[in-house]
This record gives sequence, C-alpha cells and structure tokens, in this order.
Amino acid sequence: MKQQTFEKPIELKGIGLHSGLPSVIVLNPAKENTGIVFEKDNTQISALYSNVGDTLNCTCLKKDGATVSTIEHLMAALYITGVDNTIISISNPELPIMDGSAEILLENLNKAKLTPQNAPRKTLKVTKNVRFEDDKGNFIELNPPKSDASHIYFKIEFASKIVGTQIFDSDITPEIFADQIAPARTFCEKYQIDYLRAHGLIKGGSLDNAVVLDGEKILNPEGFRVQNECVNHKVLDLIGDMFTSGYRILADIKAYRTGHFHNNEVLKKLFANPENYEILED
Repeated sequence: MKQQTFEKPIELKGIGLHSGLPSVIVLNPAKENTGIVFEKDNTQISALYSNVGDTLNCTCLKKDGATVSTIEHLMAALYITGVDNTIISISNPELPIMDGSAEILLENLNKAKLTPQNAPRKTLKVTKNVRFEDDKGNFIELNPPKSDASHIYFKIEFASKIVGTQIFDSDITPEIFADQIAPARTFCEKYQIDYLRAHGLIKGGSLDNAVVLDGEKILNPEGFRVQNECVNHKVLDLIGDMFTSGYRILADIKAYRTGHFHNNEVLKKLFANPENYEILED
C-alpha cells in the first residue's frame, strides 16, 4: 500500500463544541511523508503526540502560541479512510463538532477521491507491552498484535444504570468503524454542563451534537444510536489519539476507564524506548 492524499481540497463547516464559534476546515492535498498537519494563522502544527498541549475534554495541539483543539474525531476518520498526508487549514482554533460523532466526517471523506503517492505507507508494530496507569487504577496497554489487525478491548464503568458497565471488544476494520464506532456521539451527565460552562467550555454544545444523560434518562429524544454508544465513543477518541503517533499502529490495545490524557501518556512511553516497536513499510 502506498501513501495517499486527497486529489483535491475538501471543505467542511460547523461550530466548535467548546468555543461555540463557526469553524471551517479545508483538507488539502500534501506531499509524501507530510503526515497530518493543521495550519492556523500561518502556523503549521503536525498532529503528533509530542505537540499535544492539553487533554482536558479533548485533544488539543499547541505550538508557537497557536492552538488547534478537538482533533480526535477527524483524526480517527482520516485513519480509517486511509489518508496519510494532508494539510488542514482551519478558521477557528477548534474543529467543527458536527453531530458529536465521526459519522458526517466519515461520509464526506468516503466521497473524496484519494491519490496514491510515490512512497510506502509506514505502520508501527508494537513489540513489547507498554502500559500507563494513573493513581486511580485506570490504565491503557499496548501489546504486540495477535493478528494482522489492530484489536481494541475497552471497558468503562459508570454509576448511572443507563450506562453502567460497557465493553467494546473487536478488531478495528472499516466496517466495524462505520457501523459501531463512527455514529457514537460524545456524552456527558446533565450536572456536568454547568461546571463545563463555568470553565468556558461546551458553548456550542446541544442535544444536536452530544448525548446528555440525566439520572436514568437520556434527554435526546432519539435515545442512543448504537448499542453501548458511550464506550464506542471512547473507542473513537482512542483511535484518533493513537493516530497522533504519526503511524497506523498495529497492536492489541486494552483500556480501562481511560481518556485523552492516558492515550497521550502511553504514546510517550511507547516512543521512550525504540525496543517497544518496529516500523514496517507496506
């Protein structure tokens, strides 16, 4: 498989979940080995774990005073559709939230024509167990793969009976991503909304772009979209965050009650020792 980029620019519009401001992004073709790069106010920021400056409620890139936040859903969609190189210009420091999932992003990227390039795609294969655990016992592990497909086991536990314990356990394929992962929306408890808004967040949040839980009720009239939507959304975030490695990661991943912070920390541990992985050229 060769590296791929877009044949022509693609424009997407929406609002930022946290800023509430209009946001326009243009995904442009890019040369081989460019990777995923965001461009804001003439500053280019590669979408790499080493450029992640904030993981509070989203993954945020920071460089030379410029920020680009909430990149995880788009990163996951770029990963699964096979986009290796693109320079993404953005009008607002935050990407459009769309409907809170990756479904609209995936639909648009699937319509785009990709161009094979003159360089092989590089895959990172995990060769040793790499684990990050916080002081509450929440952890993420990257293990050597058991097959030619990456596998994710993700478990969450919530006091709310409407969420409770949810488990995702599957190989990651384009079909699984489209059917179970991409439609899964970001979610929060109703009591969290006032707290988040007091901290200047979710100004663009609504029932149109998030699942809001209130005790044992879902405030969204349509309810959940997919079974185990909450853990599936955590998997969506995980896939997008893993792509900030700069590679497609081939691994058996196990996560327990983790988020953006843990995803970034385990990548730091992964790259801290070259013996943890090998780079394969397709």
